[in-house]
This record gives sequence, C-alpha cells and structure tokens, in this order.
Amino acid sequence: MHKKPYRDLNTYFRSLFGCRVHKVTVDAGLNCPNRDGTLSTGGCIYCNARGSGTGAHRQGVSITRQIERSKERIARRFKTDKIIAYFQSFTNTYAPAARLKALYDEALAVDGVVGLAIGTRPDCVDAAVLNLLENYAKDHLIWVEYGLQSAHDRTLSLINRGHDFACFQNAVVATRNRGINICAHVILGLPGESRQDMLATADAVAALGIEGVKLHLLYVVQGTAMETLYRCGGYRCLEQREYAERVCEFIERLPETTIIQRLTGDPHPTELVAPAWSLKKKETLDLIHRIFAETNTWQGKLFNPPAAD
Repeated sequence: MHKKPYRDLNTYFRSLFGCRVHKVTVDAGLNCPNRDGTLSTGGCIYCNARGSGTGAHRQGVSITRQIERSKERIARRFKTDKIIAYFQSFTNTYAPAARLKALYDEALAVDGVVGLAIGTRPDCVDAAVLNLLENYAKDHLIWVEYGLQSAHDRTLSLINRGHDFACFQNAVVATRNRGINICAHVILGLPGESRQDMLATADAVAALGIEGVKLHLLYVVQGTAMETLYRCGGYRCLEQREYAERVCEFIERLPETTIIQRLTGDPHPTELVAPAWSLKKKETLDLIHRIFAETNTWQGKLFNPPAAD
C-alpha cells in the first residue's frame, strides 16, 4: 500500500489494534452552553440546530442501540467489529460527571467498543470530567476532541464561539499527562481569515504538541447566521482547489506524529447552501493528495519546533 504523506487515522488504529477500527456517531442528547443561554442562544454562526448530530436521541434510540445499528452495517461492509463510540452532537462533557459516567459506561458496555471519542468545547471540562476520562484511559482508548476552529480571538468573537484561544490552551494543559489523547477541530475558510491567518493557526496548534487534528471546510448551512451573511454578499466560500491547497499547507506545518483524523467535512445535502463542491468528498480528497504530490510536500516538512524553555 502506498504510504500517505500524512499520518492518517486508519493507519494509527491498525498500529494499535492490528485491524480496522471504525468510529461510530453517538447522540447522547446533551446541550451546549452556546445554545442554552449560558453563553448565547444562537450558537456558533455556522452551526445548525442539530449541532452536527443525527437526531437519534430525539427519536428515543438508546446509545446501545445506536452503536449496535452501526456495528451491524460496518460488520457487513468491512468485516470488523471494533468500534470507537464518538459522542459527536453538541457538547459531550456538558453535564454533571455522574450523568456523563452513565452515558460513557453504556457505550463501553457494548461488545466491540474499544474506546471513546468525546466531542466538546475547551470551556466545558473541569477536574471531575477529566478525572473520569483519565480513569477510563487506563483500560480504553480515549480521545477528547476540542473545538478550536481558529487560533485568532477576533475570529472566535466574529463566529460567536464564546471562548478565546487561551481557553483552548488551558484545556490542553489540564488534559495532558492523563493518558487522554487530544484532537483539535479547525475550520478553514472562516470569515475574514486570510491564508496567513489559517497557517498561523496551524503553527499555534503545532506548538501545543497535541495528538490529533481534524480539518473542516466552512460550508454554509440553511437557517444559520452564516447563510444570512453569505446571501447578503458578506462571505465568499473557498474554491475547491483553494481549500485543498490550504489543507496541504496546514498539514506540512504539523509535527509528523500528529494524527490527521479528517481532511474535510460531510455536509447534509438537504441543508447545504454553498459551496456545491463540498458534496464531492472523494474528488476533494483526490485533489488534496494530488497537490501533496505536485508540490512535493508532506506532514512535518515545515514544522518549526517550539524553542525549549
């Protein structure tokens, strides 16, 4: 098999478990402080009302059944039964530790589940939650996925994120050295950000030495503040090649040890406003790999290690 120019998630899983492992989405029915009035009621300007969730919790589907349904499909297609339960929708540490423990325990009790990935915000973790996850990490693979989006406070304010970059840095410091892996979510193409702004975020993330990164395209979804901004001419979406080039430039600035968990997102076709090309995921991934080859670059090529204290 041809080696990719970056450290991908599938290869990482195979190195740990000796076989293919799949992440399956879990909807735990949790909320978000940026929607329930604690910080705001509108959420981030690009976020849809489902918070990237499946709606399974609203339909009364238990965590156990959600995972089992995905397991059945994955087993038929990929002949594997090893699963990472990915708590994705909204903020999955935004509840008392006792409630979170019940949710996480239910997921880990399903046969074949070898770990958890917890999608959350850097302002929604405390010592009780981190102690809980640290305990799980003694016997399971545990990832905490912090939504950062940008390292620029002006951008975080513009998108109504509700926290600053220092909050993300503090969460990383509090989480590390506990056996918990950290993944940062970053969005490319945010309003007002230049190419240099995006690359500066890459350098800032690289300097923190975290274990993983997920890259997302900013696409416009119906019913969001982003749609209003886009339709009044206040926002231009990245073109497909432009996005692919930013992805390659971002990754070449990261340490070669960082696991690249995602190269682009998956918009819901019925909700998407723009850009239309974002639905062509395979075409975009092929273009990213082609640009890596055309520019003779790879993950870590331009990584600049932070100076020792």
